[in-house]
Amino acid sequence: MSARSFMDLALKQAQFAGASGEVPIGCVIVSDGRVIAEAANRTLTDCDPTAHAEILAIRDAARTLGSERLVDCDLYVTLEPCTMCAAAISFARIRRVYYGASDPKGGAVDSGVRFFASPTCHHVPEIYPSVGESEASALLKDFFKARR
Repeated sequence: MSARSFMDLALKQAQFAGASGEVPIGCVIVSDGRVIAEAANRTLTDCDPTAHAEILAIRDAARTLGSERLVDCDLYVTLEPCTMCAAAISFARIRRVYYGASDPKGGAVDSGVRFFASPTCHHVPEIYPSVGESEASALLKDFFKARR
């Protein structure tokens, strides 16, 4: 499968999140060309501010592989990760991060604090922005437009 195909799976997770009233963000983690974890935002559902799609997918992938290190894994997420998620990605030693829409307000990869550029960041994944950007942006814009 291609990067775009994996991002399409993340976009489906984002649609699930949006349909349940959560901010529509989805994440997929891939190892050796196969999906090992999928997640959608569940902060409201779980009453958990850390239940971002990336965190949930990282937890699931770590359980699946039986290791806290996801060194040969790639993460696909529909929105630029926040600082919390960027730190988790670094701690998990994710190999590559593909993200859809940039997040100038809350992102921490190419926006905001630029976590991976920090000298205290222990592991820096390869970053591939703007994969499925228009679809991810549209999901978010439509979600928040409906709420106003």
